[in-house]
Amino acid sequence: MLYNLLVPLADEFGPLNLFRYLTFRTGGALMTALFISFLFGPAIIRHLKRLQPEGQPIREDGPESHIVTKAGTPTMGGFMILLGLTVGTLLWADLSNRYVWAVMLVTLGYGLVGFADDYLKVTKRNSRGVPGKIKLLLEIAIAVGAVWWIGQIAAEEHANILVVPFFKNGLIDLGIFFLPMAVFVIVGTSNSVNLTDGLDGLAIMPVMITAASFALIAYLVGNAVFSNYLQIVSVPGTGELAVFCGAMVGAGLGFLWFNAPPAMVMMGDTGSLSLGGALGAIAVVT
Repeated sequence: MLYNLLVPLADEFGPLNLFRYLTFRTGGALMTALFISFLFGPAIIRHLKRLQPEGQPIREDGPESHIVTKAGTPTMGGFMILLGLTVGTLLWADLSNRYVWAVMLVTLGYGLVGFADDYLKVTKRNSRGVPGKIKLLLEIAIAVGAVWWIGQIAAEEHANILVVPFFKNGLIDLGIFFLPMAVFVIVGTSNSVNLTDGLDGLAIMPVMITAASFALIAYLVGNAVFSNYLQIVSVPGTGELAVFCGAMVGAGLGFLWFNAPPAMVMMGDTGSLSLGGALGAIAVVT
């Protein structure tokens, strides 16, 4: 939003040219998301504890130490991550960039599915939540819609291309198989993060490292000069996803403050599904 509001004024006031730089806005998104997490985190945790006086339902077939340490810890902390991520992205990204909106669609859509799952677990006091088949169908539906939209945004020569890394001309035209493969990447990544979540800080650390890596990849792929120099495929517009990734890292750092052992809150499916879906969508775009 700041980009769209301030860059048109840059000719009259030179310092506003800073907002043209992806690196500056990525750093701004990171710090904003971190600040939002720190600012609203304690209040969110207090509300979640009132909503879940007994904490999240714990699987009884797990190790005894896990059952003891997780007892009384509220879940649905992913809402804190989504709040920081969304505010940071909306504030610092170019809102005319449709790739940003496509990735946000997946992130918030999967976050809504995860929220419903967490809410049912808390209210019904069991660890099942939304039935697995229904949850999977919802994830596939969101992914199909996002991949179709990404295909409409991308240039025709890039729409169905799989780029093989570390090869100069490693391009594979998947044709009609691009859609199912891209959907598999998004759904698979989302559930991979969901399966990883469990121990304090276990899921959020790899997510932040991956998001930082994707920020660099998105920046290079979206920059025609760097992509030509490195002999990688240039996809115009994808550089703006570096801002989104910066916000994800910032929100993750803020959440980690409350999730480090002993955890005050767990991200739940609200966080794990949405973050995994976001990473999968960024992988498809870049």
